[in-house]
Amino acid sequence: MVDANQRWDVPQAISWMTELSEFKPLWIEEPTSPDDILGHAAISKALKPYGIGVATGEHCHNRVMFKQFLQSGAMQFCQIDSCRLGGINEILVVLLLAAKLKIPVCPHAGGVGLCEYVQHLMMFDYICITGTKEHRIIEYVDHLHEHFKYPVVMKGSHYMPPTMPGYSAEMHEESLKAYEYPIGSKWQEYFASGIFTDPTKTPVIWS
Repeated sequence: MVDANQRWDVPQAISWMTELSEFKPLWIEEPTSPDDILGHAAISKALKPYGIGVATGEHCHNRVMFKQFLQSGAMQFCQIDSCRLGGINEILVVLLLAAKLKIPVCPHAGGVGLCEYVQHLMMFDYICITGTKEHRIIEYVDHLHEHFKYPVVMKGSHYMPPTMPGYSAEMHEESLKAYEYPIGSKWQEYFASGIFTDPTKTPVIWS
């Protein structure tokens, strides 16, 4: 897998991935601007002979963008982001669209709490929509879970089914207080160390 993080324009993405094709990457993630649907379609078409798919979608904010990405052949791996899409109902529509067009959903889960969110969505996709785990991959990061009351449980590189009701996103009260901006204790540490400037002590300069 390769992640360009929106860095390239379309010709650059095609050129770089053609050079890297000898290593047989599964996909190129976010090769160009996340809003450029036609650009992604061009990249997908150019890389198809090399067996390289395009993974994108973590910056898509509604079902309409996903519909266009999916129908145009611009993505081979659908990367929903559970915080950028407009709630569970919007996400379920995208899951159904992807299933209809036989595009696997591989959620983005790199941010705070995203792993907790997406475990539910992918288990729903497996149990209620597609019935398959083929080509399904869920990102995972192993930090910041200590701030959640019901963090994800991993065994053998697999997400374990949650045992508590809800979306698993409830945070510990002490974490919320510690990171409340700008009065939380963690922010006070940052201000004292000089990493950040305390906005309550910075004079306002009007131009």
